[in-house]
Amino acid sequence: MTKLSKPIWCFFGAVALILGIVGIVLPLLPTTPFILLSCACFSRGSERLHHWLISHPRFGPVIVNWQEHRSLSPVVKKRALVMIVLSFAFSIYMMPLPAVKSAVGVMGVVLFIWIYRLPEREAIAPYEESGKI
Repeated sequence: MTKLSKPIWCFFGAVALILGIVGIVLPLLPTTPFILLSCACFSRGSERLHHWLISHPRFGPVIVNWQEHRSLSPVVKKRALVMIVLSFAFSIYMMPLPAVKSAVGVMGVVLFIWIYRLPEREAIAPYEESGKI
């Protein structure tokens, strides 16, 4: 990896993290995918930032659970499904064209089914506390 690529990975990781944090308060912006993306970018750009993110008490368990088991905790899964229904219903309501409403509806159903079918597993403690560092 070149010297120039690490700062670029860190930049995109920071942007994804900011979008994920903003997504906590904005219902139309998903949090978890952006946090997972930031973790992937930080793993290529900065070991320190990657370690900080997976050790974070709020984000770490979700990331570790996804990386190790490709699963979500029941609480995260339930919140995701509720937010999908609310945000897609609002989006469909606001769309002026029937064709766009249909396309958004199909995307919402596909996303809902995909999340619903993911395995559930309780999140584990961040890496620092579980002795995996």
